[in-house]
Amino acid sequence: MNQKIQTLCRKRDLLVIFRGLAQDECFRRLMVLLGSDSEDQSNFMADYSDFVTELYNSGTADLAEHLLKITLEDENIYVTNSAKGKAASLPVQECLMHELKFIQELSELTPEDFTDDMDYDEYIPRWENSPVDIIGSYMERVQLIGKFGYGKFARHKMFVVRNGCLVPVKFPDPQKLSDLYGYERERKAVEDNTLALLNGKPAQNALLYGDAGTGKSSTVKALVNEYADRGLRLIEMTKDQLREIPEIIGQICEDPLKFIIFIDDLSFTSGEDCFGALKAMLEGSVSARANNTIIYATSNRRHLVRESFSDREGDDIHRNDTMQETLSLSARFGLRVNFSRPDKKTFTSIASELAKSKGITMPEEELALKAEQFAISSGNGRSPRTAKQFVDQLLSEK
Repeated sequence: MNQKIQTLCRKRDLLVIFRGLAQDECFRRLMVLLGSDSEDQSNFMADYSDFVTELYNSGTADLAEHLLKITLEDENIYVTNSAKGKAASLPVQECLMHELKFIQELSELTPEDFTDDMDYDEYIPRWENSPVDIIGSYMERVQLIGKFGYGKFARHKMFVVRNGCLVPVKFPDPQKLSDLYGYERERKAVEDNTLALLNGKPAQNALLYGDAGTGKSSTVKALVNEYADRGLRLIEMTKDQLREIPEIIGQICEDPLKFIIFIDDLSFTSGEDCFGALKAMLEGSVSARANNTIIYATSNRRHLVRESFSDREGDDIHRNDTMQETLSLSARFGLRVNFSRPDKKTFTSIASELAKSKGITMPEEELALKAEQFAISSGNGRSPRTAKQFVDQLLSEK
C-alpha cells in the first residue's frame, strides 16, 4: 500500500462532523477499500470492485462529483447550527476544515493510486475525477442554505407523512406552470402568495376550491417545481393526519427553507374530530405557528363541510350553529381562490393550446367540435383535465 493511501486510511477514523457520510454505501465502500490489504490480492480486488460497483450505482462514474454531492447534502452539527444562525466554536471550525481537506484528497484518488504497485494484468474497472473545490463549494452552500437546504430537503422537494416522519417522494409529479393553460388570474393569486412566503413577507393560508379537474392540485405542485431552486418544499398530508401537523411543523420550524403543507381534496362531515384540529391550526395556535410554513388545501366544496339532512333537523339555534361552524372553517383561509368549470370558449382555448404544445395541427373549428364531443361523451364535462384527456386521445390516434 502506497504512502498516500496509508495516510488517508489513518484520517478516515477521525471523521466527526462528516461521520454521517458513511451512510452512503459508496463512501462506506471507499473507506473499506482504504483499509484493505493490497497484499491479499483476491480480497483487495473484491473490495475494489465493491467500491466501483457502488459508485456506478450512484448514477455517476465520477468520484469527485459523487463526494461533492453527498458532502453538500450531508446533515451534520455544523450545517444545522449554521441554519439556525449559531456560530461554530473554534474547535468545530478547525475540525470542519480538516475534514473538508480530507474529502478533497479523497476526491482526487485515481485507480492508479490503488493498483500501480500490484502485479495484476487483468482489466481493472476505472472511474473519473472532475476538478472540484470541496471547501469552497461547501462554504458557499452554507451561505446559501436558505436556497438549497441540507439533508433530505437538499435531495428532495416533495414529501409525504408516514408514522409521523417526512418521507421523500421519489418520483414527484413533474407538472410545470408552463404546461398549464387557462386560469391565469386564479393561478397568479396563488403564485403571488407563494412568492410572498419565499420573500419573507406575510403569506396567507390558501383554499383552492371549485370543480374537479380544473387544475387546483396541479397549480400547487407546479409552483413547487417552479420555485424549488429558491427553497420551496411541499409536504402532502391527508385529512386523517391533520392532528399530526403541530408535530410536523415542530420538525421544520427552524429549517431555513419554506414549506407548503398541502392537503388535497379536503372535505369533512359535520362533527369530525379533525375538523377542529384544522380550525385550531388555521387560527395560528402556539403549537402550529411557523413563519416558514403555509397551508394550501384544495376542495370541490367552498365551505369544506358536507351537510346532511340530519344537520338541518332540530331547532333554529342548532341549524344556525351548524351553519356558522361550516362557514367559519373556510373563512380561516386568508386566500380563497375559485377554480370554476370553464365555459365552451375557454375549454376550446385550453384544448387548442394543449394540442399545439404536443405538435397537433388541426383546423380550429374541427378541434373545437371534437373537443366538445369528447367532453360530452366522456361524461366528465368541460375541464382542463378533460382537455388533456382529449389531446392524449388525439396523440394515440396519430
